[in-house]
Amino acid sequence: MKTKILLFGMLLTGWMSFAQQDAQYTQYMYNTINVNPAYAGSRGVMSFFGLHRTQWVGLEGAPVTNAFSMNTPIQYTNLGVGLSFVNDRIGPTNENTISADVSYSIKTSETYKLSFGIKATGNLFNLDVSRLTYQNPNDPLLQNLNNNFSMNMGAGAYFHSDKSYVGLSIPNFFETKRYNDNDVAVYKERMNFYLIGGYVFDLTPDLKFKPAFLTKIVEGAPLQLDISSNFLIYDKLTLGASWRWGAAMSAQVGFQITDGLFAGYGYDLETTRLANYNSGSHEIFLRFELFNRDDRIVSPRFF
Repeated sequence: MKTKILLFGMLLTGWMSFAQQDAQYTQYMYNTINVNPAYAGSRGVMSFFGLHRTQWVGLEGAPVTNAFSMNTPIQYTNLGVGLSFVNDRIGPTNENTISADVSYSIKTSETYKLSFGIKATGNLFNLDVSRLTYQNPNDPLLQNLNNNFSMNMGAGAYFHSDKSYVGLSIPNFFETKRYNDNDVAVYKERMNFYLIGGYVFDLTPDLKFKPAFLTKIVEGAPLQLDISSNFLIYDKLTLGASWRWGAAMSAQVGFQITDGLFAGYGYDLETTRLANYNSGSHEIFLRFELFNRDDRIVSPRFF
């Protein structure tokens, strides 16, 4: 028989997972490959990206996300490929996702390309029942909750140049349940729709401005809208701020250490009642790129 305490724990976990669904990123403009497979290879070089995000610091069981990805164009073709790994921990749940991306690009003008991509994903979901409080350890609901594996597919389109981009994607087409006994689902993966875009304005030879946005739509959840404004100073220092509708304000800073190495940091300050229970969210990342002898960086890419 289901215990009330176990059911409450499951419902709480499901609520947290459903409310956020896919991992959330403040510096989404640098991490597009995780939501849009058509991004693979768009930078023209082999690119490695690593990110660590600690959300709602001070709140027990708050999300902690680690992401790593690489993507590269395939020389002398219109193809790009990518591989990404995400570990997302929320409360007693631990989710590991590995994805492979393939993109194909069509040159539509001297400056713009239109890319299409597909994503194949494997997901391993675990619920640590030892972190739940329950009355009956022999309850069958407590059995076989670990190592729940599922597969998924996604697709996206990405229209871009060196100055601007807009993309539309659905990383996961299939709505899967991580644990289901026909009465309780700890986590149900729903389709997430992403619309992203950005543009780079040359204000002066040494100052560039890039507004960007990300819109995420999930069935049954509020619309998520992120709007950011970043300034690139002397092609080295990036300073910016962003706003997440009804959720948070953020500050961002980045530095181009070398032609191939870029580091960034973001801080979120909650604007909801959750601000009373945490000290904000921290996000750091590194991007490293490998250039061929013939590659020449005229100006560091913003995205």
